Amino acid sequence: MPKGGARARSGPAPDPEALRRERDAGEWTILPVEGREGQAPAWPLTEQSMREETLWERLWQMPQALMWERYGQEIEVALYVRRLTAAEKDDAGVNLGTLVRQMADSLGLTTPGMRANRWRVERAEEVPSQAAGAASVSPIAPNSARARLRSVSGGSG
Repeated sequence: MPKGGARARSGPAPDPEALRRERDAGEWTILPVEGREGQAPAWPLTEQSMREETLWERLWQMPQALMWERYGQEIEVALYVRRLTAAEKDDAGVNLGTLVRQMADSLGLTTPGMRANRWRVERAEEVPSQAAGAASVSPIAPNSARARLRSVSGGSG
C-alpha cells in the first residue's frame, strides 16, 4: 500500500451546494438531463462487435457524452466499451473488472467519477404553483445549508 500523499478519493467529496461557492465558482459543469443528441461518433477501434455497438450507441446518448465530445475522448470511451464487454464474460478476471470501474470513474459514469470531474446532471426542479393567498416559497431549498442556518439563527432573507 502506498504511503502518504493525496489520493484520488481522499478527503470529503466536493459539495456543489456548499456555502462557500465563491471558492468553487464556475468549477462545476451542469449537464442537461436529456443527454447528448445526434448520432454517436464513428467507432475508432478495429472491428466492432454487436454488443460493443449497442453500448457505444447508448453511452453517446448520456449527458456525460457532451463532455467526452468536447474533449475528444472517443478512443477512451471505445476502450471502455471494449473492456466492459470483455469483463461481462464469465471467465473475466477480477483485474479486468477493476480496470472497468476505474475507466468508468474517469469517464464520469459513476457517482464518484461525476464528483471528481465536477459534473452534475441538472435536476428537473418542480416549480410550485402559487395559488391566491398561498405563502411565498423561498428560492432556497428547504434542506440546503443556508436554509438550515436561517432556521437556527432566525434569519429572514
